[in-house]
Amino acid sequence: MTSRGPETTPGDLPSHRAVRAFVDAVNAQDPQALWAVLAKDATVIDVGTERDLDDWVERELFSSHARMSVVRESPDGLSVTARFHNDIWGDIDTAWEFSVSDEMIRRFVTGPA
Repeated sequence: MTSRGPETTPGDLPSHRAVRAFVDAVNAQDPQALWAVLAKDATVIDVGTERDLDDWVERELFSSHARMSVVRESPDGLSVTARFHNDIWGDIDTAWEFSVSDEMIRRFVTGPA
């Protein structure tokens, strides 16, 4: 059994420290906290296309009042499925994959789950 088995509740997720910081920053609508966990050269891939990180974060996360509720994660905590809501897309199930080194997110990939 993995550390994130069926007994895990969504409140326990995400378990990876950097991924949790990302989700917490989004849910708190705290850009400063988000940029603190993103590497200076971080990249984002959204639905298969690399996007401008600054523009994407502002549009998809902050000016559209995004919220994330993680419902499932991989054993290493770097891939999550989340119920996502923002003013652009409404409620959607999303998949997120994070590349982390030195506790900083270097890249994340997202799209529909």
